[in-house]
Amino acid sequence: MDRFQAMQVFTRVVDANSFTKAADTLELPRTTVTTIVQNLEKMLGVRLLNRTTRRLSLTPDGAAYYERCLRILADVEEAEAAFLDTARRPRGRLRIDVPGSIGRLILIPTLCEFHLRYPEIELAIGLGDKPVDLVQEAVDCVIRVGELRDSTLVARRIGTFEGVTCAAPGYLERHGEPRSLEDLDQHVAVQYFSSRTGRIIDWDFIVDGKPLAVKMNGTVSVNDADAYVACGLQGFGLIQPARYMVRNYLESGELREVLPDCRPAPMPISIVYPHNRHLSPKVRAFVDWVAELFERCPLLSGRQGEHAGVCEFAGSEPRPTPAGLAPERAAECECVL
Repeated sequence: MDRFQAMQVFTRVVDANSFTKAADTLELPRTTVTTIVQNLEKMLGVRLLNRTTRRLSLTPDGAAYYERCLRILADVEEAEAAFLDTARRPRGRLRIDVPGSIGRLILIPTLCEFHLRYPEIELAIGLGDKPVDLVQEAVDCVIRVGELRDSTLVARRIGTFEGVTCAAPGYLERHGEPRSLEDLDQHVAVQYFSSRTGRIIDWDFIVDGKPLAVKMNGTVSVNDADAYVACGLQGFGLIQPARYMVRNYLESGELREVLPDCRPAPMPISIVYPHNRHLSPKVRAFVDWVAELFERCPLLSGRQGEHAGVCEFAGSEPRPTPAGLAPERAAECECVL
């Protein structure tokens, strides 16, 4: 049995969720595709797929084998590309993972630009704030917020998380406006907990040039950036999101900034990838494009004083700054990937 072909057939069946569709794209008879997968299961001594008349699903062994097959096939593709003229033009499947709101509101609206520039790259985008294991899950690169801990990964800083402390007017009418950090003892906050540890993340302020952690009380906690802001808008407590994330709400008066002289500690935004991906043309192309994308937005690049609130992601007309960066603090950032 040609094991390399078997890996190609198996991954195509999983991606298509159908033996018939996989056979069509591979230009093979369906019976051949079925036989190859059956022989692969026999050789490995495990069941890879659960089959019913209506659907296919991976077994736990099948899921683990699928991820390893993707890594092997990608490595073979890149090894071959290194000796071909087409290697100069990035191509192939690229798996990335980004915080949900960054994906929905920053990357996806600008994907046409990326696709026009690199039409031969097929993007598979995972959305979520939960950390992923790049090697085990065959992810090529991720975007994360906070100080990075894993020294086995390559990181490139692409922006800065600039926070703001704010609340809905209704909350401030009921509880008053804090005038100092000491006043926070009399207030409640919408809590944000780590998807990795479940721990409530402290607030961080810069005081006399040094970071100061503040524990907040609260009655509601979430682990999603959009839900975090929504709870703040509903008056459940003070919130501390990225400034660009709530710019429109601050301008409309739906949220009001408090403690403007005590700014939250800024944090780096990085794009991260394994060492064995640093020479991949498709990874290099995506990393460079994302860095360029963030540089064009003052509130993401750390230049928030310049045209604050405007991100010129596409075309000549500036668009409102998109929202939605998970409010991870540096001490508990979701960066152990």
